[in-house]
Amino acid sequence: MSDKQPSLWDALIPVAVLVVGLVLSVNLFSDDASYGPNQIVLFLAAGVAMVIGWKNGLRWETIEQGLQKGIAISIGAIIILLAVGSLIGTFLLAGTVPTLIYYGLNLLNPGIFYAASCAICAIVALSIGSSWTVAATVGVALMGVSQGLGMDPAVTAGAVISGAYFGDKMSPLSETTNLAPAVAGSELFGHIRHMSRTSVPAFVLALLIFVVMGWDGGEGYDPARLQAIEAGLKSQFNLGWHLLLPLVLVLVLAMLKVPAFPAIAIGALTGGLWAALFQPEMIRTLAGEGGGYGFAALTQVWTALFEGISVETGSDDLDSLLSGGGMGSMMNTVWLVLSAMTFGAVMETAGLLRKVVEAILSGVKTSGSLIATTITSCFGVNLLTADQYIAIVVPGRMFKSAYEERGLAPVNLSRALEDGGTITSPLVPWNSCGAYMQGVLMVNPFDYALYAFFNWLSPVVGILLAHLGIGIKMAITPDTRLEKQ
Repeated sequence: MSDKQPSLWDALIPVAVLVVGLVLSVNLFSDDASYGPNQIVLFLAAGVAMVIGWKNGLRWETIEQGLQKGIAISIGAIIILLAVGSLIGTFLLAGTVPTLIYYGLNLLNPGIFYAASCAICAIVALSIGSSWTVAATVGVALMGVSQGLGMDPAVTAGAVISGAYFGDKMSPLSETTNLAPAVAGSELFGHIRHMSRTSVPAFVLALLIFVVMGWDGGEGYDPARLQAIEAGLKSQFNLGWHLLLPLVLVLVLAMLKVPAFPAIAIGALTGGLWAALFQPEMIRTLAGEGGGYGFAALTQVWTALFEGISVETGSDDLDSLLSGGGMGSMMNTVWLVLSAMTFGAVMETAGLLRKVVEAILSGVKTSGSLIATTITSCFGVNLLTADQYIAIVVPGRMFKSAYEERGLAPVNLSRALEDGGTITSPLVPWNSCGAYMQGVLMVNPFDYALYAFFNWLSPVVGILLAHLGIGIKMAITPDTRLEKQ
């Protein structure tokens, strides 16, 4: 059987199956949709794409190679996810997260909480270049503080993600901030300067919205409840600034450009050591009676690494704040990532993704519409392939020649790739970034997406400026182009 090019209808059929299936999943299972139903939909849509590939003469061996390649892309993210689970577990046991929550409850108030959370995450992410690390450390603590202050967890998650992604995108240490200009052929710092045209206005608007939301925030704020949580934290853990050193170590390693997995793994092990040194009462409580402290500490730290910790204080507020973590807590997220990458890999291998992008590009008439189309296409690739790296690389390869033909500077393409690909990735529940944020912050992307103001304002600002012809940089002058013709 000879290979033939897929038609646009071929490409749209698995997309339709995915969309209809996800809508049914959300309607039938609500908040539980990400814990199995969505994964089944992704596998079914991948199966439909496989059948279309076979119809067009694609051999199973080719599809299998594409699957292996697609899943291999996600291995790094999966390893980081597992390490983050261990990090949260030992940071809870060591008192690092409880200390952050305790000081946060004392330093932040409902009126400034959302805006302050966004700004804090932005500053830390700008320093280390990793939105994932910020969410897993500072973000987890801020979610705990929000609970103590009676704030909305979905809005808090939106503030954390908004700040984390702004800082990540404006940091020269970020992987995706380096990847986008590499694909587009632009220079790193030129790319960052050009990206500030859309990112800075979007971030300022997001901060202002969070400030306004804070005016009426904290309706559930109860000083007595807050005092009870603070007293409970002090009764369960030894608290102090020295317990923040494992977090400081992770941030320093990130600033030194140590890869994410070893940096987080070192932080998790350091958290385990700190737990053994500074939380003997908690370890004895969790271990129960019998045995020496050395074996009890080893057992509880080991347990925190793979299962997290479970604290029963008699208070639901405290139990939810102090329990969680462990590699096991990330297994559903890993399942979701693998399911999504399977669908994306089949779509790309069968040529269906390229067909969709080509159809979109056929309607482009102006430079502004080209930039706007790039942004929306990157978001579409995020929906279809569930990976921000693919959402940068695939449209970047496909649209690069179109930018060159119009005499546009490469920074226009690299900025569009970031605005549409990187920044929108946590808004998609089955995307690796959306799944990660849900696994870490424990809030469904369907709930926080509306409040991740920066993440959808940035592409909106980018599309608006493109259509207005503002901030479009030419590679060569029109006169020079005429001379060449």
